[in-house]
Amino acid sequence: MTPPAPITLEFPAVPGVGRVFGATRRVRLGDVTPRGRLRLDAAVRYLQDIAHDDAREAAYADRDGWVVRRTALRVEKFPVFQESLSLQTWCGGLGSHWAERSTLIEGERGGRIEAAAVWVHVDLATMAPAKLAADFLAVASASAVGRKVGARVLLRDRPTPGEPRHPWPLRFSDMDALGHMNNAAYWEAVEEWLGAHREMRAPLEVVLEHLAPVNPEHEVATVVRETGDHTLIWHESAGDVVAATQVRRSSVS
Repeated sequence: MTPPAPITLEFPAVPGVGRVFGATRRVRLGDVTPRGRLRLDAAVRYLQDIAHDDAREAAYADRDGWVVRRTALRVEKFPVFQESLSLQTWCGGLGSHWAERSTLIEGERGGRIEAAAVWVHVDLATMAPAKLAADFLAVASASAVGRKVGARVLLRDRPTPGEPRHPWPLRFSDMDALGHMNNAAYWEAVEEWLGAHREMRAPLEVVLEHLAPVNPEHEVATVVRETGDHTLIWHESAGDVVAATQVRRSSVS
């Protein structure tokens, strides 16, 4: 089996121009592992929360017509229980029908996570991709400083028929207001793997791509492939990959 080409992930620095929205929060009991480390599914919920708060304060005409295509995290140091966090988020890049939201999470005890999430703008009536709205571009363009981003699939490797499938039961609490599995719930599979591999800790880079929605009636399984330098985790339903994840060590020191 030929290994896939390495993926290059970019995490833009906080810009000196344009809109940068900030927030604070504290790592709570329901966000951490038994050892007190912030879980990645909780971190992704933080990203969702600040994104929604930013869009509401900016008063965009269309705040809800967005779906996440890809979320990449670079964890330099995991935040821990009760650590006070500062979050900053901004538009880090633009495409014709999508935008990349960059977020920096920093903690008072040295916790640091960089995030880059590609959100596709959609027509809620048809769920088809729609061009970015003028009022969004008027506010968000400056912080992107001309950076262009793509929404193509990066994780192209797929599980083979012979690799073991592990049932992934869906829970009512996994579903969100759109009626499908919330973006953060996919990251629980990453945490299951990390929980069994305590040697894999920060610095880490994790990228998760959403390929199709998961609805309450779907049956889902996960497939895990461990290689020398990275691990692939797939969510699969009815024989199709609906989400793909790569976990690897980061070069950040």
